[in-house]
Amino acid sequence: MRIVVALGGNALLQRGDKPDADIQIANVETAVKALAPLAEEHEVVITHGNGPQVGVLALQSANDPNLSTPYPFDTLGAQTQGMIGYWLLQALQNNLPGRHVAALVNQTLVLAGDPAFKNPTKFVGEVYNEEQAEKLTAERGWVMKADGPYFRRVVGSPKPQRVIETRLIRTMLSAGAVVVCAGGGGVPVIRNEFGKLQGVEAVIDKDLTAAVLAEALEADVLMVLTDVPAVMADYGTPQQREITRSTPGALRDLGLPAGSMGPKVEAACRFVELTGDMAAIGRLQDARDIIAGKAGTIVTPGGNYGGPDDIRPPVPQVPEARVRRA
Repeated sequence: MRIVVALGGNALLQRGDKPDADIQIANVETAVKALAPLAEEHEVVITHGNGPQVGVLALQSANDPNLSTPYPFDTLGAQTQGMIGYWLLQALQNNLPGRHVAALVNQTLVLAGDPAFKNPTKFVGEVYNEEQAEKLTAERGWVMKADGPYFRRVVGSPKPQRVIETRLIRTMLSAGAVVVCAGGGGVPVIRNEFGKLQGVEAVIDKDLTAAVLAEALEADVLMVLTDVPAVMADYGTPQQREITRSTPGALRDLGLPAGSMGPKVEAACRFVELTGDMAAIGRLQDARDIIAGKAGTIVTPGGNYGGPDDIRPPVPQVPEARVRRA
């Protein structure tokens, strides 16, 4: 099968972790050990988040006295794609000896008139307490919003329209490579009045980009991996329970918040509705069990799934045609 994996930011940094390189490299190694068995059996494309990393680089850039102006977010996004892509590339090569692995810095097209530019919602960077958040708002003009008990910076997050390098990614897959791409949703670009690509100040949701990419690649599965075992109904109440099977409509009816599970659910629902194939949301360490139908929240058009044969059923044996005798 062809599987597009959207790797959550928790695979690189747990909440409260310092964003040191050695911590993230160790977390990447753990993530790859969970994904390598999938790559041994299937065609795999891995996308990943970059929120904490791009926030760190943005803060460094803003505080660098040698810069006239801080680096724009499209440039910072490209930097994080290279950095995280390198970590994943090396870990995959070490865990899949002899297998081709490619890490790609790619662009994702958004619309210049997307209303998200005027209503920032995408979390980037580290968490702060309320006092720190108010100080950063006053000093830097940052927009800060609550993220659980903490506060984080938010920036515009326009909807991804297409991954510019889709054909190249398809070529790499056809050559047998594991492909790492669309980090942080890809570098956000628009097409300007001259028809040329141009970077913009934004951060794209990586799960939505993964859904757009999976559709374009004609993937069999979109797998959104995070740090919870499944989507929860009645979350935070005594009636909280895991949803193991669902339809897109039933998941959307939960009204999950935009800042956490909402984009993951939207990405899964979009892919299923447009392709009729399977999407899943679950824990990184459960990746193989999700494909087997034993873990996670699995989303299909009818809300049913019995395992890999539901995605790629065996080809029926057609009896040989009888030859008429003269």
